[in-house]
Amino acid sequence: MNNMNQMMKQVKKMQEQMMKAQEELGTKVLEGTAGGGVVTVSCNGHKKITSIIIKPEAVDPDDVEMLQDLVLTAVNDALSKADELANNDMGKLTGGMKIPGLF
Repeated sequence: MNNMNQMMKQVKKMQEQMMKAQEELGTKVLEGTAGGGVVTVSCNGHKKITSIIIKPEAVDPDDVEMLQDLVLTAVNDALSKADELANNDMGKLTGGMKIPGLF
């Protein structure tokens, strides 16, 4: 019975650590860029876009598709970095195990 109590304490501690790590992800800012930096997208570790910056030289009224592609590329770059951050941060707590629904 003592083993079970010990295990439950460890599980509770791990849950607390994971909740804290999830909260911390929301405070971290990641940037994705495209076109050599003419488009920059920032997001937090929860994959929420926080800003999009487009330099004037990226805006060509005759080539709107290029700007759309640059924004899409920068967004995907930022979100990919957020995924990588979450996997690294949460992986430290789970010992590399992939737990569905955690991240």
